[in-house]
Amino acid sequence: YWLEKQYPYVKSHAFVVMPNHVHVLIETLEGMPLERIVHGWKGYSARQINDLLGRRGALWRPEYYDRYIRDVEHLERSLLYIHGNPVRAGLVEDPQDWQFGSARRVGTLDGMWHRPFEGHK
Repeated sequence: YWLEKQYPYVKSHAFVVMPNHVHVLIETLEGMPLERIVHGWKGYSARQINDLLGRRGALWRPEYYDRYIRDVEHLERSLLYIHGNPVRAGLVEDPQDWQFGSARRVGTLDGMWHRPFEGHK
């Protein structure tokens, strides 16, 4: 993931880019404040997207919503939710078919929780 390349103190667990929002599940390492990571991520991606589209100006809303993962079950539910987002939106039938998410990389990611979506709600 580019996020880990840009921020070596972040471990990516899952992501999905939807037509009108993004879900990212990360683990911060070395006590890096989440606000700083999100600010950097939004700035970098906004510049890249704006350059690609030949536009300027704000791309992201200033706020973000975070959740504290409390245990392994919560982590797994969050991963399944993120990977299943394109299916629930009717964009694909299988999460691994969505090209803008980590579900398509499940078989190659290093981590015990990276497994295909199984229809859990």
